[in-house]
Amino acid sequence: MIKLPAKFKNHGLEFLYEDRDLVVVNKPVGLLTNSLRGSSAISAEAVVGDYLRKGNSRSRLCAWLVHRLDRETSGVMVFAKSEAAQQKLKDRWHENEKLYLAVVGGGKIAASGVYKSLLAEDDDYFVHSVPEGGKFACTEYRLLFESANASAVMVRLLTGRKNQIRVHFSEAGHPVMGDRKYGPGARASRLMLHAKTISFFHPHNGTRMTFDTEIPAEFFKAVPGFTAECWPQNG
Repeated sequence: MIKLPAKFKNHGLEFLYEDRDLVVVNKPVGLLTNSLRGSSAISAEAVVGDYLRKGNSRSRLCAWLVHRLDRETSGVMVFAKSEAAQQKLKDRWHENEKLYLAVVGGGKIAASGVYKSLLAEDDDYFVHSVPEGGKFACTEYRLLFESANASAVMVRLLTGRKNQIRVHFSEAGHPVMGDRKYGPGARASRLMLHAKTISFFHPHNGTRMTFDTEIPAEFFKAVPGFTAECWPQNG
């Protein structure tokens, strides 16, 4: 993890890696991914931009958004330092691997599974599966550990649609705990969804890079008996 200047306000954002082309961070729960027009809310995009400018108000450096996480989802994110690097990352983004940890309810869940559907967003910004006209979404999961009331699952995101994991598990009868939008609002200290690992090709030299984050403590409390050792070493 990068050691930050004492005066820098990171708003809970952990800086994991930086080079000439990109910055990798671990986003906390509650922090927006990007700034919303007309809003004064702090975002990961703004925090990374402030870090790059090092307090120089005249600097043109900024964070270029590559992908998004929901506000209430924590985990690893990648920002580019230039538009060219951003475009190179996006051009090969379909080749990356994104692994999430989720705690879901709804009783006993199968040991593994794949959810496929067409997703569309309605006028109330609610995403749901539709018979036609939506965007294809595919979510793969593997059960890691289950307790009496909750299951910890490793999720491999094969497409990157808005709210995809939350929608697919909710429609399958296993909503993510703490999800007040797509679930029944099962009690949890937070939305139990964490972007744990990401692998992608570097925009400059093409090297395959992998970044992993620690499992938040809340996940162990939500599933008694679940430990970090339950996460497979090779994903």
